Amino acid sequence: LPFGIKSRNWPYFLLGLVVVLALLAPIDHVVSVTAHAWPEPFAGFFATITELGLSDWILIPSLALFVVCMALALISRREQSKAALFHAAGMWAFVFVGVGLPGLVANIAKRLIGRARPVVYDGNGTLAFQSIFNDWQFQSFPSGHSTTIFAFAMVVSFLWPKLFWPAIVVAVLVGVSRLAVGMHYPTDVVAGAVLGTMGAYRVRLYFARRGWVFARAADGSVERRKFALQAG
Repeated sequence: LPFGIKSRNWPYFLLGLVVVLALLAPIDHVVSVTAHAWPEPFAGFFATITELGLSDWILIPSLALFVVCMALALISRREQSKAALFHAAGMWAFVFVGVGLPGLVANIAKRLIGRARPVVYDGNGTLAFQSIFNDWQFQSFPSGHSTTIFAFAMVVSFLWPKLFWPAIVVAVLVGVSRLAVGMHYPTDVVAGAVLGTMGAYRVRLYFARRGWVFARAADGSVERRKFALQAG
């Protein structure tokens, strides 16, 4: 897992996250209002880039590509082609699960928690809740867009490490955009970023334990499995 988290010390990291959220909570509204008041062209830019936090553009293509690669692998008669197609299917399955599972957890959590969004601050404040039975106005924590885009950034980085920094920059911009469009508080975004990151790492670990796409190295680290077509 990231940040040196292990089975023995994860409670300390959880406590650290709670402390960070507690420190951010008093400035939630101020930061949210400031970001929402940014002038053009910043407001227009963030209103556009925030759409990248939606999961449909990631999940639908990755699922379709998984199905296509798996179907072709099953009907292929050449062993090399079959192996290559199974490998590709595994990669697209990882993209789908690595992004979709954290996103699903975020969507369930935000409905259970039911925190009021900034758009209803005037009548509710920053710490109003309508748990379980609520609508979009009370589904602020954690940010689903932030969860999705940070999970996607991690998934991309695991498959193509050279894209780590571009992916992280995009994820941060999408996270900031959730403040700029008035949909979330900073604590929502931070929680979503952590959930997306940790969720993607957990999915990669699950895949590695089964030898799907990734493998455990001798030192315990996780590496992407190499695939090369043999000549002849």
